Amino acid sequence: MPPKPAQTGQFSSGDVIADRRADYARMLAEGADFVAAAELIEQALEITPGWAAGWFRLGEYREKARLGTAAGAYRQALALAPDDVFGARLKLAFLGAEEMPDRPPSRYVEGLFDDYADRFDTALIEKLEYSVPGKLAALVASHAPFRNTVDLGCGTGLFGAEIRARTERLEGFDLSANMLARAEAKNLYDHLGQSDLSLAPEASGLFSEGFPKHRADLVSAADVLMYLGSLETVFPLVLELLAPAGLFAFSVEDAGEGEGFVLRGSLRYAHSELFVRTLLVRHGLELLQVEKTVIRMDAGKPIQGILFLSRKPL
Repeated sequence: MPPKPAQTGQFSSGDVIADRRADYARMLAEGADFVAAAELIEQALEITPGWAAGWFRLGEYREKARLGTAAGAYRQALALAPDDVFGARLKLAFLGAEEMPDRPPSRYVEGLFDDYADRFDTALIEKLEYSVPGKLAALVASHAPFRNTVDLGCGTGLFGAEIRARTERLEGFDLSANMLARAEAKNLYDHLGQSDLSLAPEASGLFSEGFPKHRADLVSAADVLMYLGSLETVFPLVLELLAPAGLFAFSVEDAGEGEGFVLRGSLRYAHSELFVRTLLVRHGLELLQVEKTVIRMDAGKPIQGILFLSRKPL
């Protein structure tokens, strides 16, 4: 499975008895007995009522058991952890208990990938048949070589490995420090830095350390935009990065027909082709190529995606 909601450092309640009951609850959940799992973790929460991760886990068990009380548990988790490291607000939106947010909380995305970094490559490539980096590299191949490539949401460097031989300079940016550490170990990038793509250009971290604007002739975002919702912050960032005639190559999960974007049960966003085309026009980017394709598997089912190649005008 792709990364699950982060449990960064919180899945101990601080109480031995509560932790033991939570462990038994997890084993019951692994056996698909979600009602019994929910009852056990409720007992743990009677001992440690201030345990945010426990409330989130209770919400998950109640949701899977199709109980009508999952939203209350998610709301309690959010009240106890207002930075929403677990993605409780996304869960509430998916259940229809709140409006869909335009973007996920940064702490949730950061924690998600910090937890996932060590097994990321193995899980995506070997188990999920993840194919976006290679397909995106093929999409830009006829335009290579590149002078400077900026790989947004670079993760562990899967796209970096595909593009390294075709670019003089390669920069990688990610929200997750653990992902950046894995990328650094591969010795692919000339520069790696932490960046939050949900922020305005001047606050994003992409122009720190004296890096100039309009420095890239290729900006990539492989399997990144599904964690950014409305994308309203992304395109201004890309325009600030791109040199005249520079390329922006990216992927989205395909939302199918329609004009907007949707939140899925995976807590990732999917975007329609029309929605992305509209954003490209609004921000003055010329669409060069669109490719619909399977981007990976999830629970044994293919996930449909769309690859886009666009260009900033001269």
